[in-house]
Amino acid sequence: MGTAKTSAVGAELDNFISRRHEKRVEQEGERLAEEMWAESERRYAARQREVNRAAWCKYHQDQAARHRAILETLATYHEGEAAKLQLEDAVVKGEGG
Repeated sequence: MGTAKTSAVGAELDNFISRRHEKRVEQEGERLAEEMWAESERRYAARQREVNRAAWCKYHQDQAARHRAILETLATYHEGEAAKLQLEDAVVKGEGG
């Protein structure tokens, strides 16, 4: 093999290696960008889950307080109605004067 041909093969090999390297760097760069995007999406989804969890927790706490207030009012009302009926029963039987 002649020196000129060896140099040409060497140059061609160097050119091939450079192109492969540039292609790999380009692909890894894209891969890195995709990985960064995926990680960003995971962090966003985790934040959204936490916001939703906190909102549902507050909703249930507030709903429990509303139910407690309504049920207390209803219980008081029904106790009063029962007391009235007991008083009427006592009056009818002549016990309550």
